[in-house]
Amino acid sequence: MKVEGKDYRTVWMEGDTVCLIEQNLLPFEFKIFRAENYKQTCMVISTMIVRGAGAIGATAGYAMAQAFLESGNDTAYVEKARQDIENTRPTAQNLFYAVERVYRAGQISTEQAVIEAQKIADEDAEACKKIGELGNDLIEDGFNIETHCNAGWLAFVDYGSALSPVYVAHRANKKVFVYADETRPRGQGARLTAWELKNEDVPHVIIPDNAGAHLMSLGKIDMMIVGSDRIAANGDVANKIGTLEKAIAAKYYGIPFYVAAPTSTIDFNCASGKDIPIEQRHEDEVLYQSGPNAESKLERVLIGSPGSEAFNPAFDVTPAELVTAIITERGIFKPAELAAIRN
Repeated sequence: MKVEGKDYRTVWMEGDTVCLIEQNLLPFEFKIFRAENYKQTCMVISTMIVRGAGAIGATAGYAMAQAFLESGNDTAYVEKARQDIENTRPTAQNLFYAVERVYRAGQISTEQAVIEAQKIADEDAEACKKIGELGNDLIEDGFNIETHCNAGWLAFVDYGSALSPVYVAHRANKKVFVYADETRPRGQGARLTAWELKNEDVPHVIIPDNAGAHLMSLGKIDMMIVGSDRIAANGDVANKIGTLEKAIAAKYYGIPFYVAAPTSTIDFNCASGKDIPIEQRHEDEVLYQSGPNAESKLERVLIGSPGSEAFNPAFDVTPAELVTAIITERGIFKPAELAAIRN
C-alpha cells in the first residue's frame, strides 16, 4: 500500500520489534506503533491497533517469534507466551495458524522461528495479490459493489482480500463504485475502508449498516464482497457482525455474495459454523464513539443512554448456502468444493 507516496505493509518486524500501522487512530492520524516484546504485541492484537484476519495472523506469528527471542531457551516462557497470544482474539483462524507454524519452527531454532514468521507475512501478501487477480474476473465494468467491515490493505499484510479485486479492477480502468457499510460499532468501514478507497481514488460512499437491503431493493448493488475471520470446513463463514444480515438480503434479491479469503483462513478442523467461537467484546465499543474534537485530538463520547448496558458480539456466522463462492489464492470455489483444497 502507498500512504503519501511511501510503500507500507500493515505489519513488519525490525530486529526484535514488531512495527504496525496504528489503526485505532485512522483516518485522523497516521502513526506507526512499535511493540518491543511479545506482551506488547499481544496488547496490539487485543486492543485492535491491528485487526483483520491476515494482519492478525502475521502479527501473532511475529509475537511468537518475539517470545523465542526473549525466552533464553526457557520452554516454560515460550509455552506461556503461546497461550497469551492465542487468547487475544479467539475467532481469528489466521492467528492460530501462524502461531502453530512459528512455534513448530522454533523447536528447530530461534532463527527458524523468525524466518517462519516473515514467511507467513510474505505468503499473506502474495495470497491477497492473487485473490485480487482472480476476483477481478468477477467484476464487470460499471459494477456497484457493497462491502462490509474492512478487508483491504489494513486487514492483511498488503493488498487485502475483499478489496483486492476492487483495486485490481480499478487499476484496469473498469468503472467500479463501492458502497462501504459503516460497520458499527467500531466503524471499520467508515474509518478504514473509506480511507483506503480514498487513497486509491476509488469512487465510493459510506452507508449506514442498515441501508444495504434498501439499496439492493432499488437495484443499486451488483455484488457483495466481504472478508472472513474463519471459514469452517463446510463453507460456513464467520465475519464481522452484520455480515449475516447482508447475506440474507443478497440471497432474497438475487445478488451474488462473495467471500474473499486466503486458504489460511479456512479451518478444516472446524466442521461447521456452530463450532466457531464468537468473540464477545467490551460494551464500551457500542456505548461510546471517538473522533477528533475542535483541537483535532481524539475524544471519546457517550452515545448510548447513561446506565444502559450493551451486548457486543464481534462476529456472526453466514451459512454456506448463502455464499455464492469463496475467492482464494488457489481459485474460486463454491463452499461445498472446499474439501478439494484441503491438502
